Amino acid sequence: MLASTLARRSAFGLTKQAARSVSIWSAVPAGPPDPILGVTEAFKADKDPRKINLGVGAYRDDQGKPYILPSVKKAEEIVRSSQPDKEYLPITGLPEFTKNAALLAHGADSSVIKNGLVSVTQSISGTGALRIGGAFLARHYPHSKVIYVPSPTWGNHIPLFRDSGLEVRFYKYFNKETVGLDFEGLKADLRAAPEGAIVLLHACAHNPTGVDPTQAQWGEISDIVKERKLFPFFDMAYQGFASGNTTKDAYAVRHFVSEGHQIALSQSFAKNMGLYGERVGAFSVTTASPEEKARVDSQLKIIIRPMYSNPPLHGARIANTILSQKELYSQWEGEVKGMADRIIGMRETLYNVLTNDLKTPGEWGHIKSQIGMFSFTGLTTPQTKALAEKAHVYMTADGRISMAGLNGNNIEHFAESVNKAVRGDL
Repeated sequence: MLASTLARRSAFGLTKQAARSVSIWSAVPAGPPDPILGVTEAFKADKDPRKINLGVGAYRDDQGKPYILPSVKKAEEIVRSSQPDKEYLPITGLPEFTKNAALLAHGADSSVIKNGLVSVTQSISGTGALRIGGAFLARHYPHSKVIYVPSPTWGNHIPLFRDSGLEVRFYKYFNKETVGLDFEGLKADLRAAPEGAIVLLHACAHNPTGVDPTQAQWGEISDIVKERKLFPFFDMAYQGFASGNTTKDAYAVRHFVSEGHQIALSQSFAKNMGLYGERVGAFSVTTASPEEKARVDSQLKIIIRPMYSNPPLHGARIANTILSQKELYSQWEGEVKGMADRIIGMRETLYNVLTNDLKTPGEWGHIKSQIGMFSFTGLTTPQTKALAEKAHVYMTADGRISMAGLNGNNIEHFAESVNKAVRGDL
């Protein structure tokens, strides 16, 4: 009797011990790998000297190396020489920077700038700006909790808006047959959207396709947004980096505001200043009065305070030094144009090699007509897989490439590899 009782107690104790030994997190499922990081990991593991990484969305110089803008180096020296402190920024960031960020986006002649009607906060780059914007709209936009994003769009748009509490839907954007803009599909989907819905618009250098509306098409989009009473939320991650001209790249934003739209805007200084790891950005909303602006300001603080309290300091000081000093600003504009021109030059070269030299099957005009850092090549998933495995050329499975990853040393290998992939000779 005693023995059986002890045995039962022992078994019970073992069961409890076994239960305790199972981790609390044992049921947490593994998430899918990030498609961009996966490309980079495969590239790093490849030992072939010809390998090319066209997945990463960061500028590279003509030697394939990371590039620090001379204006950024100069600005950083100015910041250091001033012996600044390391105190916390206000919740909405460095006031001089946010003022100049809004000025860069809207232009000095804008009525919302002249009348002080832009509620703006510094953010943790463009991703942080979008996240703040999503949370603000989910809480305070009165007409809808639905946001329409282009198909395709930057992959992070979808989870960050969903995590903000918005319902994500899609509007047509890319035509696979023409490798260009599906403008008729875009207009039809926006006209069919419920009145008052939010619509995300890439201001320039659409990611991932590199396909932008023309100025005339932006005019039509503005009219539809006004007709359907949609709310425009612009993501402007590449101002200056698309065409080489900051004014030209801000056309859509400025046109919508001039047409009487109230807008939300996400800005990033990662690409156009090369401040990737400094995480410098801004989120803003145009308002109807100073009183309304003050109320929006207060609500942005309420969103940000429990999220991360206040933004990083050093990068904002660098960006503001460039934006606020006339000579440095002019130097930066020239450097941005130089980066954009190098990418445009790579597009021209690639088109010429594929079309004229190699006579690669298909029509490759989209390589030149697309704009900005990225290009949708039209390559299929099996072709991109073959390029990685047999030619050591890495890109995302949908055929998107970062044009900044091409240079005079590797473009010939890339073009020849694409030619073989298209012909089925890899």
